[in-house]
Amino acid sequence: MITKEQVLHALGHVEEPDLKKDLVTLNMIQNIEILPNKVKFDVVLTTPACPLKGHIEHACRNAIALFIGKEVEAEINMTARVVSTETNQLDGIKNIILVSSGKGGVGKSTVASNLALALAETGAKTGLLDADIYGPSLPIMFGLEGARPESMQTPDGKTKILPIEKFGLKLLSIGFFTDPNQPIPWRGPMATSAIKQLFGDSHWGELDYLVVDMPPGTGDIHITVSQTYPISGAVIVTTPQQVALADAIKGMAMYQMEGINVPILGVVENMAYFTPAELPENKYYIFGKDGGKKLAEDNNTTFLGEIPLVKSIADAGDNGFPILLDADDKVVASFHEIAGRVAQELSILANK
Repeated sequence: MITKEQVLHALGHVEEPDLKKDLVTLNMIQNIEILPNKVKFDVVLTTPACPLKGHIEHACRNAIALFIGKEVEAEINMTARVVSTETNQLDGIKNIILVSSGKGGVGKSTVASNLALALAETGAKTGLLDADIYGPSLPIMFGLEGARPESMQTPDGKTKILPIEKFGLKLLSIGFFTDPNQPIPWRGPMATSAIKQLFGDSHWGELDYLVVDMPPGTGDIHITVSQTYPISGAVIVTTPQQVALADAIKGMAMYQMEGINVPILGVVENMAYFTPAELPENKYYIFGKDGGKKLAEDNNTTFLGEIPLVKSIADAGDNGFPILLDADDKVVASFHEIAGRVAQELSILANK
């Protein structure tokens, strides 16, 4: 007769590759059920976006076969419970991820939008906040021009903004409250006040991840957000050119300054290479090669991945239908890999 102790002993030999501890010690094995010649149990991962899910499941099956018996069937339910890197969460938001760039025009908003969608597709409850006060792009990229969020009254009488829901995401942008044809000539205090309202006066509900599309550069909004809210980490977006890399270095340095101390989750290199539609196997590094990868290595952080320069990405954003929703586009896999690595980095931070 198989015992629960035998199952735990076997699975105690399976290590979580990122956290470097076994699944039993990490309390990731739940709901063990013993049946004749069969064991059932849950493996509770730290994120549904875990890129090593298949590897862990395979290792569990091998452990059962090796330590209990090859004839024993293992029925494994791979599930997840997202953990927070911060002890003081913001209104039920477990992880706040800033997507930032040293300069404009590097595709930061495209990365933020598709990263949020990729996390949501894994089953994680995800929101996207457009904090780019001076150039909000979320309304265009999600086909929500002219949309206006509704509001609700909380039990204590406060009025809260309800994010708009689309494509499985909760969405909020300053662009929902301004005229898209008019500039927003706000001074620093006005801009930071608006950002605080978007964060503090909104009812996001329970979220595993809130992705924040930050303004380019290093300014008041970056400092306000980083010092006011429990930020889990920042993703730095760059292109391979030296001018973009130089600004990205400054952006990374700002987050690591004393009094800010936001962990850098890694670097995404956008517009990494160009592949013509008629020559799908060719890669032309028209802006330089491996700039983002070298930036990550030099700053002892993770290279999260590269996104090619492809017309379909720009067209998708302009049409209000982000590229990740096009399952046939090859670029989608790149965004899923980046999302998996971001979730991986957050899990490692949360378990330190």
